[in-house]
Amino acid sequence: MTSRVSNRPPSEATLRRLERSSGSLATRAIARMDDELTWFRAMPADQRSWVTLVAQNGIASLVDWCRHPGRPPRLTGEVFGAAPRELVRAVALKQTVDLIKVTVDVIEDHVASVAEPGDEDALHVAVLQFSREVAFATAHVYASFAEDRGAWDARLEALVVDALVRGERSEELSGRAAALGWAGMSPVVVLVGATPAGAEDPHAAVRRAARALRSEVLVGVHAEQLVVVLGGTDEIESVAVRVCDQFGAGPVVTGPVVDSLSRAGESAAVALAGLRAASAWPDAPRPVAADALLAERALDGDPLARIALHERVAVPLQAAGGEVLETVRAVLNSGGNLEASARAIFVHPNTVRYRLKRAAELTGLSATDPRGSWTLQVALALAQLDGDRSLWH
Repeated sequence: MTSRVSNRPPSEATLRRLERSSGSLATRAIARMDDELTWFRAMPADQRSWVTLVAQNGIASLVDWCRHPGRPPRLTGEVFGAAPRELVRAVALKQTVDLIKVTVDVIEDHVASVAEPGDEDALHVAVLQFSREVAFATAHVYASFAEDRGAWDARLEALVVDALVRGERSEELSGRAAALGWAGMSPVVVLVGATPAGAEDPHAAVRRAARALRSEVLVGVHAEQLVVVLGGTDEIESVAVRVCDQFGAGPVVTGPVVDSLSRAGESAAVALAGLRAASAWPDAPRPVAADALLAERALDGDPLARIALHERVAVPLQAAGGEVLETVRAVLNSGGNLEASARAIFVHPNTVRYRLKRAAELTGLSATDPRGSWTLQVALALAQLDGDRSLWH
């Protein structure tokens, strides 16, 4: 007898009573969610209201499904009728399953009061079957959303990276950054290098390496260059060292660290200029900071590097007085021989050492270090050329 009753749908009278009870049942379901689900209590009011509407729509969809048992529930239009994308963003799949379970439990608890006499078993079975259909369809909704969201995020990420490489400063950039979760990200740095040969998806490898070190990351391919934006970790330089293993052969250049994605275009411009000039330093470390390539960048025609050399090297040495500048020139001319430099300017070698220490404090460069002396020579040569040119104007 029970089997025969349970195989028929609930009567129309029971379904009408269920429709009339949908509001109160949804309210009871929300109250039970409050009692049983800690994460639900912490949800903002607008998200809780979505869940309430979903519960009501779910009961209405149950009624419709009972009237047309051969038709699967259309979740997006019915159960998830209250802005499905917003709900999927707010509530994880596991949590949604919990919400469905609570709602079904509440309906089951009230089957006796809702069903017409003799209809209790039919309604009970219908609720169980519908809850199973909803659970399967919910997983499909989330999978479809994740696929669509992933494709959308990939397009948005590509637009952001391309805008940074092109130096765009549009209002759209901040909106796109916010959509990707980068609105308040700090600090930020840009790395550029070659795209790995034969790699099917260099983006995935870079993301795994960065996120394993708890760094946020944006990845893009610009021409044949791999452009990586790292952010949100105080260990950003260490992350850059690890991530550079995912680039192709050749130099990897890091731009200066900036305080937000809105300024990442500056880091990208400097890094790209460094990459263009990096071949002039075959033994450069990997990654190499763009600021370590100031001399090469200046020779390659980078105006930002020439300005930096002038402001960081030439101007401080000139402002320090003729003796410091004279000593630096003497050491450069002698190939770093302090005794020979001292004889050339008629001072004690200790005086030379003192003045070189002063020059290093001002510029961050040592005249006795190969890279330091090279950068000093280029900076002073460019300053001399600029000074000579000014005489003609």
